[in-house]
Amino acid sequence: MLELNKDLDKYIRDHTSPEDDLLKELVRTSHLKAMQPRMVSGHVQGKVLEMFSHMIRPKSILEIGTFTGYSSLCLAKGLVENGELHTIERNDEVAEIASKFIKKSKKALQIHLHVGNAKAIIPTIPRSFDLAFIDGDKREYLSYYHTVFDKVKNGGFILADNVLWDGKIIEPIKHNDLYTKELLEFNQFVQKDNRVENVLLPLRDGMMIIRKL
Repeated sequence: MLELNKDLDKYIRDHTSPEDDLLKELVRTSHLKAMQPRMVSGHVQGKVLEMFSHMIRPKSILEIGTFTGYSSLCLAKGLVENGELHTIERNDEVAEIASKFIKKSKKALQIHLHVGNAKAIIPTIPRSFDLAFIDGDKREYLSYYHTVFDKVKNGGFILADNVLWDGKIIEPIKHNDLYTKELLEFNQFVQKDNRVENVLLPLRDGMMIIRKL
């Protein structure tokens, strides 16, 4: 994760609308019960996801990589009435945490949690999506992109998290660093894909915003 000056980071958080009580509880639970709790989207990124969702007003959202459910709860806030969010997590232990918090959410009936392999599950979901958020296994990013692309409506959006990968994408790559290699390949493919337009934001660990033309 890219590090900001601590004072600047605090200033940004102090000038971002606060988390609701459920999200605060989820952060505490993630630190107590989940491995690598830093994978939680967190306050500022969560609010950005919520804002994107409110701006797009999606009828349908697809999320790859639920973790403990923080980003799911944020994205769901922008769903239209009767809209749906389908979120997929392969780790059943963190999915159990996510399930408990989803059930506490005001959007509980609109969030559908799937446990298993995203590439196998996505083709079985009988709908297209206005918004997709890729935040699963970094070694699978380009494969996820190909899997979701035809499921995203024309004019829809794909968001991809962690695409700066602690800044490793501009450093010499170790021969066995499959994560950085895959993220580089993903970033390069999207940049050359004439079916989309994109912008890479230095938000947290880097977020690629992609609009399908």
